[in-house]
Order: sequence, then structure tokens, then C-alpha cells
Amino acid sequence: MEISRLRALRGPNLWSRHTSIEAVVSCNEAERNIDGLTNFEPRLRARFPELKFQEPADPSHPMSMAHALEAAALCLQAQAGCPVTFSRAVQTVETGTYQVIVEYTEEDVGRLAFELAEELCRCAVEDRPFDLDAALARLRELDEDIRLGPSTGSIVQAAVARGIPYRRLTEGSMVQFGWGSRQRRIQAAETSRTSAIAESIAQDKELTKMLLHAAGVPVPNGRSVTDAEDAWKAACEIDGPVVVKPRDGNQGKGVAVNIRSREEVLAAFDVAFAISTDVIVERYITGHDFRLLVVGDQLVAAARRAPPQVTGDGKHTIGQLIEQVNKDPRRGDGHATSLTKIRVDDIARATLAKQGYTTDSVPPNGQLIVLRNNANLSTGGTATDVTEDVHPDMAARAVEAAQMVGLDICGVDVVCETVIKPLEEQGGGIVEVNAAPGLRMHLQPSFGKGRPVGEAIISAMFKEGDDGRIPVVAVAGTNGKTTTVKLTAHILAENKYRVGMTGTDGVYIGDQRIDTGDCSGPRSARNVLMHPDVDAAVFETARGGVLREGLGFDRCNVAVVTNIGGGDHLGLNFITTVEDLAVVKRVIVQNVAPNGMAVLNAADPMVAGMAAVCPGAVTYFAKDVHHPVMTTHRAQGRRVVYVDGDAIVAAEGKRIHRIPLANIPLTRNGTIGFQVDNAMAAIGAAWGLGLDWKVVEAGLKSFVSDAQSAPGRFNLFSYNGATLIADYGHNPDAIEALVSAIDSMPAKRRSVVISGAGDRRDIDIRRQTEILGDAFDSVILYEDQCQRGRADGEVIALLREGLANAKRAKQVQELRGEFVAIDAALKDLSEGDLCLILIDQVDEALAYIGERATK
Repeated sequence: MEISRLRALRGPNLWSRHTSIEAVVSCNEAERNIDGLTNFEPRLRARFPELKFQEPADPSHPMSMAHALEAAALCLQAQAGCPVTFSRAVQTVETGTYQVIVEYTEEDVGRLAFELAEELCRCAVEDRPFDLDAALARLRELDEDIRLGPSTGSIVQAAVARGIPYRRLTEGSMVQFGWGSRQRRIQAAETSRTSAIAESIAQDKELTKMLLHAAGVPVPNGRSVTDAEDAWKAACEIDGPVVVKPRDGNQGKGVAVNIRSREEVLAAFDVAFAISTDVIVERYITGHDFRLLVVGDQLVAAARRAPPQVTGDGKHTIGQLIEQVNKDPRRGDGHATSLTKIRVDDIARATLAKQGYTTDSVPPNGQLIVLRNNANLSTGGTATDVTEDVHPDMAARAVEAAQMVGLDICGVDVVCETVIKPLEEQGGGIVEVNAAPGLRMHLQPSFGKGRPVGEAIISAMFKEGDDGRIPVVAVAGTNGKTTTVKLTAHILAENKYRVGMTGTDGVYIGDQRIDTGDCSGPRSARNVLMHPDVDAAVFETARGGVLREGLGFDRCNVAVVTNIGGGDHLGLNFITTVEDLAVVKRVIVQNVAPNGMAVLNAADPMVAGMAAVCPGAVTYFAKDVHHPVMTTHRAQGRRVVYVDGDAIVAAEGKRIHRIPLANIPLTRNGTIGFQVDNAMAAIGAAWGLGLDWKVVEAGLKSFVSDAQSAPGRFNLFSYNGATLIADYGHNPDAIEALVSAIDSMPAKRRSVVISGAGDRRDIDIRRQTEILGDAFDSVILYEDQCQRGRADGEVIALLREGLANAKRAKQVQELRGEFVAIDAALKDLSEGDLCLILIDQVDEALAYIGERATK
């Protein structure tokens, strides 16, 4: 068994909506049926008893080694605690070659699972041992290292429940919610609305206390100190137990509480000073440690925190008791679990010493042993939910404290005897205000009910009914995609949207091109959705990107499929038939929002059939309103777009709207058939987004299809009285559409310049010149940069074969170089002639033609 390719499908894809790892796996003849491999399956199950096989998608195909790899990669992740359920192994058209697809929740974990699954299968074949426990431990450790922690994870889960899209921006906890101009971002429990000034104030304990005191919020008295002796002096001024802590600390680091003696204060100062050169000494307030979580202007959760502690049993040492507590599966080394393991460090030893113990001491049965004086979860403490007990006056004080500092999400630390009374009644006080507060204690308290703090944070970021999405239109098809994308984007811009657009010639934000080259894949789409100045997005969605990585979005408002026809790029990536191609193109239709719209070409059977998989509604378009698909759909009162005489008509039930073709310059009064199709598709998309018809008509009328706005899409030039047409058509369907359009244009003599892309099938390359040879008087064949793996002369030879039975072409030239061929064609032109130039290097060729056409 050999894995020749492994790639991540990071969005909805050909196989499912799940993020998945896809592998191409080659199996030798014996491995194509594991029943013939001696003892393979029993050995596999002996090494991994929890392994579960899925039946092959095609029951006529036996269970292969690829199916074993699929099952192992999925089950290893599931046993490691990853929430995965989907996998599939599919035999390709190549004998012994399979595509294996396995869901992942963390990409690196999915890749490691494949690696371990392959090793497991080899161990079973070779009858070698496989350490399952070690493999699962590696997966769990990696998953814990890279997955979002509980605080950020709870916010993400709340967003998903609201239908708000998210994207993780870093390996840490920075996440974007929503798209474009409606996006918000978080970093752990800080949002993009969290003020940097407020965060700075919260880190400055002394400044925070001053502001709270000014607002009348109870706080402990104290001051900053310069050195250890000054710390002792401040403690003497307070004349009671004190707290020593760094002025700008967090998570309880360097904090010592309830200390009195000179030795304790000096030692505590040294610990705090190691964290911050500015140290505070303040009055120690007796009572319990409470954390109150404020989001916006509301208290959403409260917990009583207890310091890390163990209870003696008269048998075990304190060190052994700590080890027992740390075995709790809820306790981990970091913040990924609901509790943190108790650490034995200098602070813990000093705390024990104050109680007369060491870690080797055996405390009596029932004796409570405190290991730290501060109660942070990060040091091994526990939390008990008390949200429902908080007195309204105390809640109001917590909200005042958060607002005085300026934090939209705030952890308010309170020390008092109970939360059921106001602070003033019991001499309690607010001892700290925290930005980016940890949420673990509220989500999964050690005791009591967890609170939906993630939902509260999302509700503060997005109003009810706001899903953070911008309108998204995805366009797929064999031909017409780029023009449809550009026309749709232009109509949206007419609606005052700032439009992000991707296509084969780059990425555009408004009128500015921010990236060049073929940008019709998911990465470019994700970049547009991340741009803060985008109000709507239109994506050309090419098959290559879908196969390579899936979609760059989870769902779209409108999916447009222009056509499938005879297909294009067949024979690549196991897509060998137009049926296979249709399955790829329909991915955008499968991922239309439930309240969205698919705009489908009714005249193309492959496209029309995609309606069955659309979660939303369907608009059909075709020139002929009497097409059976159109007739049935219209009879059901659903949307259709068609041509009636000199107008394009949009009809739904009895409602009809006419747009004169004369007002759509792109179509040249309806004489360019494929542009009429593109206009209908764009009209259907704009209608699906609910745009006003006046906006739609204005956009259609003002759209100019030239070398600047739609490069390589039927661009017209004039050269010494002759007409030049430059187009990127590169498959038989496109060539037929171009010939049909040109037939309506008068010309004394017609010539064409063409090459062929080497990654097309032989039959497709020949077919292009078969069509052209019957429509043009002279043909110039050229070969340049588009051979794509073929030998020199091979593409021209195929093009020449297509001209063998040409009915019209009498003159054929063969040249080397695209620009040489263009010059040759221009040289032979006379006034009244027409020349079609099928360009390959779009930008360069258009610039070359434009420069000569102006002379």
C-alpha cells in the first residue's frame, strides 16, 4: 500500500460538509481484497479491538487495504476523543487506486491519524506489535495542544449554534466571527471591542483601585511599594494581615495573601518583584474568594473559588494525596481541561510550612490541607457556581467596576463572606478587575451548574438575528463563469455594496485588484471574507479549488451554475466524465443556505438536475420559456428567467418583470447568445439576493465588457477597419458559443488564431479546430506556454488533425509563439475583415493587441 497524496479539505467538498483529509492510496493486487491476506483482519483487530469497518460504497467491490486504512484513521481519532464520524474509501477509475476520505476536527491530528493508521496496517500485515496506547496518547496530546481551549471553545460553539461563521486566525485563541464588514474578532475572552486602554487599566492594580474607589466601589486600602523594606513599612501602616502582589500581574501569579510577619512580607515581595518591578501591598479582606463575570452591562456568572487543597486520611503523605487528586481526568497541565493539576512549588511548600507540614507529612484523617492561599484555577483551585445567589446590589457593583475600567468582558474578583448580601454590609471589597477572564470555572465548575457564558459573549457581540454574514454568491460552470461573476458584482456595487470578487484574473475589493493570477479557489475566497471593507462577495468557484481544498465558505446565499455541456479538464484528478464534473460543480448548490437560491441553467440537463440537492429555492433560466423544465417550474409558481422577443423576462407566478435587451449592452441587442445566458444568470443571482429591479437594470445598463472590466471575455478591438475579438475560450462548448455569436457579425473574410491547452483530452483539442475549420477562412495554429506536459509539436498536431475535413478553412499556418501568431494575423487583415484571437496569456496578450489596435 502506498499513499501518494495527502491533502486537507478545509471546507464543504465533493464528499461531505465535514473538514476531511483526502488521500490517494494505491494497493497491489493482493491488497485489493483483505480476505485474501492471511490473518490480516484478525491481526488488525487484535491490535485495535475498537476498530469498526464501514461497508464499501459499492457492494460489488471487496474490502481493500484502503478501507482498512480509512477505518483505522477514523477510529483512532474517535478513540482519542475527537468528535469525528465521517469516512469513505472510493475506488477510482484506475485499478487498485482509491481515494480515502476521513473527517478531522484538527488538521494536524487528522494527518497524524493517517500516519498512525498506515503504521497499524503495516504492523498487521507483517505481524509486528503496535503500541495502541502510545498512538492514542500522541493523538490526545496533539489535539489538546492545538485545539481551542474551553474558554474560546465555548464562544465558538455559541457562534456555531447561532449560525455565525468563524475562522481561526492563529494557532492560539484568536478567532474571527462573521464575514467582511460584519466581522468581529476575539482573543480568548477579549473581543475586538475590548479597549486597549481598558486592558491596560485592568493590568495596573493601583490605577484600577483608584478608579473604583472614585466610583464608590468598596476596595481594600493599600499602596505601591519600592522595595522589600517599603513593603514591610506598608504592612505596618495597614496593621493587619496583608496581600502582596505584582501591580500588573495576572492569573494569581506572584500573589501572597493573609500574611503578617516581616519574614513573610519580605519573601512575598521577592516573589512578586520577580514578576513586576512594581509591587502592591494592601489590606487582606477576610472571607471567600468569588469571581463575578460581567459581559456588557450584565452579570452572567459567579463562582466561589477555593484554593488547591487535599484532605488527610491518616495514611498517605501530602505528596501522595496530591498525586491522587491530580489523577482526576478533569485535571490537565494547562487550560484545555476544566481543572488544572496542583503544582508543588516554593509557594506551596511555604504555605505548607505555615501549617507545620511538608509534602512528606501524613496529616490526620479529615484534616484539610491548603496548598496555596490564592484560589485561581490555574494553580489547581476549584470553583463552585453561585450565580443564582448573587445579591442584586453586589451584581450592580460588579457591573459598575467593569464599566469604570471600560471592559466589555470583565472578571471581577470579590472577597467577602457571602454573595447573598451587599458588599458594604459585610466589609467585603473588590480586590481585582481582570481583562480576558478565564471562563472555565463558569463553564464546568467543580460543583454546581455550568453557565452559558459563551452565548452571553456572542449575544453581546451580535444582536439577536444577526449572523455576521454578508451576501455571498458562488458561480460555477464550464463557461461563462467569469463574466457572470463580474456582472453580478457590478450589479451589487450599483446597490452601494462594497464588493469583494474572485476570479481567474485576480481578487478585487471594489475597483482595486489586490491579487493577480488565477484566484478562483478557496484561499482567495477566504481572504475576501476576512477583508473588513467587504459588504458582499461574488466568487468564481473553479473545479480545481473544490477538488484541492473544498469551498472557502460554509454556505452561500446564491449558487449559480452556468452550464456543464461537454465539460472541460476531463481526465484530471479522476474526473473523467461530464457526470463526474457535474458532481463537482454541484457542491456550491449543495451548500446553498436554507433561505438561499440556486440559479440553474434549465437548458443543460446536468445543471437542471442539481435542483434535487439544493437546500434552498431554485431559479431556472433558459432562452426558451417553453423548455419542459421551465414550463413545469413556472407552472408551480416558481422563479424563471427567459427571453421573450426583445427582452429578458423574470417571472414568478403572475408577477413578471421585463428588461429590454437593448438596455443590456453586454448582449449587443441579444445577438451574442452566450452573453444573454450570462445576463440571465446574473439577473437570477441579483433577484435571489432581493435587490430592487431599478438597481438591477441600472447595473446591467452600465456594465461594460472590455479588456479592462472582463479581460479575455469577448473583448472587441478595431484594427485598420477590421474587427478583432480576443477571447479566452478553451474548450469545444466555448468555441461553439463564440462561433454562434460571430455568425451574427458581418465580415468579408474571417480568420482565427488558436492554440490548445495540453492538459485537455486529445478529442477535446481536435474538436476545437473541427468547429473552427467550418466557420473561418484561415486558421493560424500556434504553440507556446500551454503545452502542460505534452511534447513539442503534439498540441499543434492534434489541432491540425481537427482541420483535416474543414469545410471552409483554406489557409492554415503553424507558428511558434503567441505574439508571433497575433502579428501574423494582423498583417493579413483588410478593412471589413474579422479575426478571432483565442489568447492564452490573457493580460499580456490583451495589452499586446490593445497597443497595436490603437495604431
